[in-house]
Amino acid sequence: MNDILKNTQNPESVHRPPELTTNLNTLADLTPPQIVAELDRFIVGQDKAKRAVAIALRNRYRRLRLSEELREEIAPKNIMMIGPTGVGKTEIARRVAKIIDAPFIKVEATKFTEVGYVGRDVESIIRDLLEASIQMVREEKLKEVNEKAEIAANEKLVNYLVLQLYYKDKDHKKPAELEKQVEIVESDEKQAEPELSPEEKRRLKRRRRHVANMLNQKKLEEQTIEIDLDHDGSFGGIIEFVASMGTDDHSDGFPDFMESLGSLNRRRTRRLSVKEARRVLINEEAHKLIDFDEVVDEALRRSEQMGVVFLDEIDKIVGNGNETGPDVSGEGVQRDLLPIVEGSTVMTRYGSVRSDHILFIAAGAFHNAKPSDLIPELQGRFPLRVELDSLDKEDLKEILVKPHNSLTHQYIELLATEGVNLTFEDDGLDEIAYVASEVNRRNEDIGARRLHTVMERVLEEISFCAAERKGDCFVVNREYVQQQVGDLVEDEDLSRYIL
Repeated sequence: MNDILKNTQNPESVHRPPELTTNLNTLADLTPPQIVAELDRFIVGQDKAKRAVAIALRNRYRRLRLSEELREEIAPKNIMMIGPTGVGKTEIARRVAKIIDAPFIKVEATKFTEVGYVGRDVESIIRDLLEASIQMVREEKLKEVNEKAEIAANEKLVNYLVLQLYYKDKDHKKPAELEKQVEIVESDEKQAEPELSPEEKRRLKRRRRHVANMLNQKKLEEQTIEIDLDHDGSFGGIIEFVASMGTDDHSDGFPDFMESLGSLNRRRTRRLSVKEARRVLINEEAHKLIDFDEVVDEALRRSEQMGVVFLDEIDKIVGNGNETGPDVSGEGVQRDLLPIVEGSTVMTRYGSVRSDHILFIAAGAFHNAKPSDLIPELQGRFPLRVELDSLDKEDLKEILVKPHNSLTHQYIELLATEGVNLTFEDDGLDEIAYVASEVNRRNEDIGARRLHTVMERVLEEISFCAAERKGDCFVVNREYVQQQVGDLVEDEDLSRYIL
């Protein structure tokens, strides 16, 4: 360990990714070059796949600017990405989901079974997409009403605190009388006049001002209070329950559903800190300000017009041509997928959803099959084919340092929490990339995922002793990498099981 411990003043040896340069969150803001540039920050290479996805996403926006008559005639150009595991197919999908303002879900084709067998049916893809869309619209609506919800929640907090902090004082009124006063102050001014004397009104207002000031100064954050949660059938109670139900549990969950509906009309009392109560009350007040019907209508529109589905592992449902008997057929799943990809209407608990203009991006390694082994009808629904390249040593080295969330940056920041300064020299990065590429060549090629295993082995000793080495600087160079994993690379049997 001592031979890698040394002080360094060379900033070039510390590989850190560039700072965030864009903050694009709507499809209208994203041109194809901007989409590719955003993907380049996280994914090395694979330019053809990035360009195809960028053009397909931009065409979604272009289509919406056309006349309604022409808009209905333009079908999405679905994409099939072909390439070995670990080269960036799923990462492209994951990053696309974060940079586009559109409903997006990722599903594995192997999770579905053909009609007549127990398991998830393909129509649940559209139901899940709609659930994602509802969640997206809901979050947007909550942000819009957040300011009003905070004001209403703070008013409620003041009332609860006045009630619960002052009724213990023997010089003040009994709890029931004070609670009545608090309710009166919340009501109309005209109704308050005959119920309270001028002196009582002044006294209560002084108390409210005092509590409100303490609340604004965060002096009551840890005070425990009791609050009532009102489940009166508002949007908040319903959406939280509906989102927790599985899309395939309509029959089995019916008794629980009826029980939950009954509980919506009951008030629940909870003991919370003021800090937590504020969050709960803001959430409840915000949901009361949201029109559930508007949310559903907008979510349905976005799902149909802007929805994107990433269908992973599509090569795993390619039939071998000899499937007979009672077992689930991969070709059967393909035939069930066909109407969804081609365009059909799916019934959901919120209404019907047309899949005609949903963009499907499929991906598969196709090690033991070819895209041409898919049924011809399904092949035709994926007109755009892009092949992703395998990763060589230079690609793996770039992956170590270039992406914004690179592995080296992650480990540098993780160990910095222990007061340890970790740096990677260029020859050390070369050696890590060489080890990963060599193990991929000898064994199963799992692409960039191999880097995670190699990095863990290389940094195992440093991570283990980091808490006791605060203030030390560790430099990872070629010599150190060879010390940690050199023997494993030379022993093919060991590398097969450990790396």
